[in-house]
Amino acid sequence: MSLRFVPTLLVALCVISSAGVAGAQEKAKLKGLLITGGCCHDYPNQIKIITEGLSQRVNIEWDVELAGSDRTVQVPVYKNHDWIKPYDVVVHNECYGHVDDVAFVEGIVNAHTENKIPAIFVHCSMHSYRNAETDEWRKLIGMTSRSHEGKHPLDVITLESDHPIMQGFPQNWKVANGELYKIEKTWDNSTPLAKAYGVDTKKDHTVVWTNQYKGTKTFSTSLGHFNETMNNDAWLGLVARGVLWTVDGLNEDGTTKPGFEGTGTKEIDLSKPNPDKDKAPTPAK
Repeated sequence: MSLRFVPTLLVALCVISSAGVAGAQEKAKLKGLLITGGCCHDYPNQIKIITEGLSQRVNIEWDVELAGSDRTVQVPVYKNHDWIKPYDVVVHNECYGHVDDVAFVEGIVNAHTENKIPAIFVHCSMHSYRNAETDEWRKLIGMTSRSHEGKHPLDVITLESDHPIMQGFPQNWKVANGELYKIEKTWDNSTPLAKAYGVDTKKDHTVVWTNQYKGTKTFSTSLGHFNETMNNDAWLGLVARGVLWTVDGLNEDGTTKPGFEGTGTKEIDLSKPNPDKDKAPTPAK
């Protein structure tokens, strides 16, 4: 090769490389689905906290399925055979403990595992579908919990401070008023990341963990009963890194890979009227 052609070749390579990076960043934007509703929690405001808070930290846009408040509700979107296919990740923040239809529950799990779509489980989603005589939902989550302690302050202790998800999370985090879920079983592929001591049960319970089930990655936290537990940088940062971990958007040091960055953090003001009070902002397909 003649030396005089090297600069031209280098320019061409730089152009190709830049185009590749730009394309990767453009493709990195995620499409997420938030499934929410059921009993016992302020779901309209939690929609605002989760979607806005995570979009500040992750390059993601949302569809939301806000279903009814009765514990027997079968979330309508799950009845669409291809419901999960448009999404890169699904966040479950639902509370439907009295649904007992085994085929319906296993269908939700199969959608995740057959399509390898990651799942994020928040608080009462752990207790959803507990009346159905199948463990598939709990195997996907990675823990079994069917009940919780009373409402007490929680002292959350990080167990795996070197894990990418736990980078930046406090070694010791005080929750002023929480609802600790009793962990009955830890499934084989689950990795506990943080725990809290239960004053009622006099024992520790895992409150943050990861899991892999049938090749599908999941992240879960049982923390999140009250809005103030969710609406802060510690909780939102933790869940954001959980999302990124499930979609391979997280570096080993806990930093976000290029193209997966969000819009930048700012306070989420729940005192303002919530336009999503009565319906989901963008219906799920």
